[in-house]
Amino acid sequence: MRRVVESPADVRRIALNLLARREHTRLELTQKLIQRGAAKPWIDSTLDALQEENLLSEARYLESTIRTRAEAGFGALHIRQMLCSRGIAAEDADIALQSAELDWPSLLKTTWQRKFNGELPKNPRERDKQIRFLAGRGYPLSLIHRLLKCAAMDDW
Repeated sequence: MRRVVESPADVRRIALNLLARREHTRLELTQKLIQRGAAKPWIDSTLDALQEENLLSEARYLESTIRTRAEAGFGALHIRQMLCSRGIAAEDADIALQSAELDWPSLLKTTWQRKFNGELPKNPRERDKQIRFLAGRGYPLSLIHRLLKCAAMDDW
């Protein structure tokens, strides 16, 4: 049953409960509050106040999400797309990814080793499978080809 939000204080309480679990974008919070029956004007004023109080922070969201997704084995292309789908401007996502100072080649190698036990492909079919997996994780093809080439020469 859908719970009725009866006041701006209810909107704030729900928003704070959501933010206590993890960082959210403004778009995500708006969608979740609408699902809970909050009125749009209450949502906007509440989220404005939370931003002024620095309880809702796009910068914190970007930092935590990029680091978490990268550690889970996802590349910059995947993370960028995910951020954009959650209401982050593409330019902001690009800036945050660049400033994250992550070692993408090392993260790619770790992801490859976890999935394929560091075993180079023995034939073109296996090579294509590894490339598809890593590309699907959001790593650029140029970096994937470099990994497979350098790993074959133990030069990574």
